[in-house]
Amino acid sequence: MPTPSPAPQIECDVDLRPYNSFGLPAKARRLVRIGSDADLHWVVNHPDWGRASKFILGGGSNLVLTKDLQPLVLKVEVPGRRIFDAGADWVVEAGAGERWHEFVRWTLEQGAPGLENLSLIPGTVGAAPVQNIGAYGVEVKDRFESLDTLDLMSGRVVTLGREACHFGYRDSVFKQHLAGRSVILRVRFRLPKAWQPELEYVDLQRAAEQAGVKEPTPEQVSDWVCAIRRAKLPDPAVIGNAGSFFKNPIVSEAVCREVITRDPHLVHYPLPDGRFKLAAGWLIDACGWKGKSVGGAGVYEKQALVLVNRGEARGGEVLTLAQAIQASVFARFGIRLEPEPVVV
Repeated sequence: MPTPSPAPQIECDVDLRPYNSFGLPAKARRLVRIGSDADLHWVVNHPDWGRASKFILGGGSNLVLTKDLQPLVLKVEVPGRRIFDAGADWVVEAGAGERWHEFVRWTLEQGAPGLENLSLIPGTVGAAPVQNIGAYGVEVKDRFESLDTLDLMSGRVVTLGREACHFGYRDSVFKQHLAGRSVILRVRFRLPKAWQPELEYVDLQRAAEQAGVKEPTPEQVSDWVCAIRRAKLPDPAVIGNAGSFFKNPIVSEAVCREVITRDPHLVHYPLPDGRFKLAAGWLIDACGWKGKSVGGAGVYEKQALVLVNRGEARGGEVLTLAQAIQASVFARFGIRLEPEPVVV
């Protein structure tokens, strides 16, 4: 008979600074590392922990911690990568605990491109569909196939396809009625073998022109994306941050035109449905916030959309700064900015 896997250990008073990209001080009163389906089943079936309230933690790259976490923290670390030949497509699968950027580079090494525009986004594979991460013309939903998730009430593992995930702009069912109720274990993506580069963004077009390349390889696109992101965004390992802090607001044509009458330089993008996406970073910069600070929290000097930890910031300072920015933008433009990170 196979030797049963040891039960996971409940760790106490765990410092969460290494587990949130902002580097904010907080502790998990109880934490268990989930490395497999069996670990999660153990928690769900445990006479005490199964009934306890729970907090799901992936890479912590989209999180603002303002206090210690009293619920049982499930630190998702499920590993694994696989690739399947699906005729005209490749289907690639990764455990929820895999690092997203490392997974993207691995798909390129396997000759399965399609995720290269999402290179260098921090966080884990399991968090990618939760946030429906996107960059440079591609969102997770565009390449998504399915995922396996475990229901924390029933203990059942179910497979959800694209429609069941209700993807929206930086949104999904996992941020709505499944928030805190299920844990993603594995995610699969469908990548067409007939690959075409996505170069609609000006930054990528400029990179191609500067390189003198008309037909780039997937690896070149990935390298360009990485270079662009490094030039604009701080490395969380050096300066604590959660990437873009606010969503780019989506407004009607009438609202967009009204703002333009007062600020003709407004950066905006038309959407297929007739609405417009406004550049939140431009709105914040126009209100004079770039480089400003509240305590140890600040607005990044190179990109107003990014809030940073200047060294000893606390979650409350980040939240105070974010609220001040929201009030300022609303007072000037009548636009309400919505934060991307989860605030706890």
